[in-house]
Amino acid sequence: MEKWRAGRRFLRYSSTIDPRFNPNSQKPIFNSAFGNYEHHKETEKWNFHHCFRFLTSNRAPAPPLGTSMEKGIIGNAVRFQFRCFGSAAVQRNPSFSMLNSDDINYFKGILGDKNVIQDEDRLLTANTDWMNKYRGSSKLLLLPRSTEEVSQILNYCNSRSLAVVPQGGNTGLVGGSVPVYDEVIINVGLMNSVISFDKVSGILVCEAGCILENLITFLDTQGFVMPLDLGAKGSCQIGGNVSTNAGGLRLVRYGSLHGNILGIEAVLANGDVLDMLGTLRKDNTGYDLKHLFIGSEGSLGIVTKVSILTPPKLSSVNLAFLACKDYFSCQKLLVEAKRKLGEILSAFEFLDNVAMDLALNHLEGVRNPLPPSLHNFYVLIETTGSNESSDKEKLEAFLLHAMEVGLISDGALSQDINQASSFWRLREGLPEALQKAGAVYKYDLSIPVEKMYDLVEEMRTRLGAPTKVVAYGHLGDGNLHLNISAPQYDEKILAQIEPFVYEWTSKHRGSISAEHGLGLMKANEIFYSKSKNTVQLMSSIKKLLDPNGILNPYKVLPHSLST
Repeated sequence: MEKWRAGRRFLRYSSTIDPRFNPNSQKPIFNSAFGNYEHHKETEKWNFHHCFRFLTSNRAPAPPLGTSMEKGIIGNAVRFQFRCFGSAAVQRNPSFSMLNSDDINYFKGILGDKNVIQDEDRLLTANTDWMNKYRGSSKLLLLPRSTEEVSQILNYCNSRSLAVVPQGGNTGLVGGSVPVYDEVIINVGLMNSVISFDKVSGILVCEAGCILENLITFLDTQGFVMPLDLGAKGSCQIGGNVSTNAGGLRLVRYGSLHGNILGIEAVLANGDVLDMLGTLRKDNTGYDLKHLFIGSEGSLGIVTKVSILTPPKLSSVNLAFLACKDYFSCQKLLVEAKRKLGEILSAFEFLDNVAMDLALNHLEGVRNPLPPSLHNFYVLIETTGSNESSDKEKLEAFLLHAMEVGLISDGALSQDINQASSFWRLREGLPEALQKAGAVYKYDLSIPVEKMYDLVEEMRTRLGAPTKVVAYGHLGDGNLHLNISAPQYDEKILAQIEPFVYEWTSKHRGSISAEHGLGLMKANEIFYSKSKNTVQLMSSIKKLLDPNGILNPYKVLPHSLST
């Protein structure tokens, strides 16, 4: 067991830096709804990644975002009617009305002046996703404090044909939580109260604006845990988590939100409130409509309250950081972990050597847990149980056997909470590291485990230098996070990635969206994972619940069906 004593070496813990802040950025790089481009002041030259087209006679190039010229253009939304995302031109729905002063006054009458935001700085943040990839031109951010206020807002917007975009923590990766054009932003962050908690059943009822980390902390004091854990937990909100059916790090143990959400309250486009906030684990009376809203990305209604089944906190948590020589060994290790760790297995994550190198070079305060050199693959195995000595003995026996048969070549067991945090920091900090490294193309895929890394290797052969194909994800549930890191955004790189990555995933009967949703980025790619009849039925449900199409337009469904 001496190999595992190495886990006692101290690894300094460093708290997560807010991913919205990138101190390494040396020049303005915008990967947005206006086109992803880099401005070189010395040459006044624009490099476009996605197209941006004006319906004007001179077809003028896009000005720098944030300049007076750009603000003037945004101020007159009629002047632009198309934006392009990849190969798809998105046309502003002409049936949507333009915001006017009467609308502003009405909202102020409901919310009060301070919760009707028109300040340019605050709107800039609300209009832009955290990756700076998508940016809308909304002139209004509303901050309701109750379901009743959300209902009044939507009833009015529906009567006026004002498009809206629901927004929570705005930590999404597919452009689902920011406007495309001038949609009114409805952020539920002020609706952040815990309504009730039953210590017998473990059922938590709370408002949609509760930050996930705050719920995790609250439940910890009650002796329970959230069945959901994400790297973005410090910013994301539970309503957004439910609306995107977020997966996270411990799905292998607790399952998806479809199994843990017992009920929701949602407001429809016309302002009607659907009270489905049940707290029963068994309720077989008719259609279980809450599932329509879990993962619908705010396109069918705005989730305002949720009822969640939370498991009790167990006393024994162990974490191992392991090295494997090849991907086959990672697979075999997963199979053996499910068999021999069984009910105590709570997480099984992996990253390759490119991901590890990226983390070590771009995350502050991290160290290699298994020095001195890099290994080909790394796996994090977490167990959670009720008997500390038995659980640890079981894990150590499993690891010793895995080493004896050659499935792992090195490893360390965390000895305290700081060391466990430093292990998780390497895995959870990868999105931040990718942002600091330069331009990044992100893909969130479900693929049969045995085929998962084949795609990574094919992409490396296909792309070559100067790109880096970075692979990590939730191996326990077959979720690959495929990232292509490059010095800057380049249309030629994108053309090599798409649609190849979607075609490859479809060919192997995978999903093009494992846990991040479709948003704007993948709305037109839905047919790679869903049949035509299935998508048509989705469109029919959308038209039934939102006949005017005001809720999060241009997202989730292909643009040909959503206008």
